[in-house]
Amino acid sequence: MIRFDHVAVAGETLAEAVDYCETALGVPLQKGGQHDVFGTHNYLLGLSDGLYFEAIAADPNAPTPTRPRWFDLDRFSGTPRLTNWICASDDIEAVLAATDMPLGQPVNLTRGDLKWAMAVPQSGILPFDNCAPALIEWQAGAHPSTKLTDQGVTLKRLTVSHPQANALETALKPLLQDPRIAFEEGAAALTASFQTPHGERTLE
Repeated sequence: MIRFDHVAVAGETLAEAVDYCETALGVPLQKGGQHDVFGTHNYLLGLSDGLYFEAIAADPNAPTPTRPRWFDLDRFSGTPRLTNWICASDDIEAVLAATDMPLGQPVNLTRGDLKWAMAVPQSGILPFDNCAPALIEWQAGAHPSTKLTDQGVTLKRLTVSHPQANALETALKPLLQDPRIAFEEGAAALTASFQTPHGERTLE
């Protein structure tokens, strides 16, 4: 019912997040844009297999949003790090009805010719200490990956670590089957390994 779509690296500033990603992977990111509803902005990197990832941060030039920012960015501090993974569905309402996880309610968003709905909890905080995936539905057939330059980067593995990793994996099993995603017990964290033109690299 859902499929792996992208991962997000957050920073206190977008410049810090972009620098972390470009240094770690050895390839340049492309400018994304602003998200007016949540007061954030991002840069993007296209990956193989139709995936991508984003570097994201609160936009200091945007008005303060009327609701908490997505990806728990209101509470983010420290060095840039991989904070979220996002899965796509063709029917976000059906997925939300099929799971007991409180993934939020759909918020309709647009940027240029991109239109999508994202399920965002009212608190901005996803279940399992933000280790549960955010849920997105791309609309009108558009997807960021089709607009991004191929930099020869492939996501090989995403490891989701959490003290209740088994419960999270069990909750997702009816919805998602992807051999690239692994769950392990430990402190709440995400780690992603990539094959790049410069060899295997890791973001965490």
